[in-house]
Amino acid sequence: MRIDEFAQPFDSKLPFNVVDDVCIYMRNDPMFYRKQLFPAIMKMKDSYDAGKEINANECLGECASMAMESYCSKFKLGSLKNIFQPEDKESIIQKLFSEEMTQIRNGAY
Repeated sequence: MRIDEFAQPFDSKLPFNVVDDVCIYMRNDPMFYRKQLFPAIMKMKDSYDAGKEINANECLGECASMAMESYCSKFKLGSLKNIFQPEDKESIIQKLFSEEMTQIRNGAY
């Protein structure tokens, strides 16, 4: 079953959390992770190791935008406006930032 078969039209509420789904996609798609997410996480780690303040939007903003576009493209969902609310990008950034900073602090990277 495709995502667009769950709810018609897309402006109705989808039966899952699209922010969580995009975050899972970002981590599980090998090419996206390797080319986009991992370099963003390493940028966060470098700032953390240097003792600098880490700006979540600066480190993960472009990556989140690209993830939203790639997600819609890969799953043939059409326009970003059909799937995402204006606040979803910020939610993706904050979710990834909090989870990855925990991993950085714990020495996973």
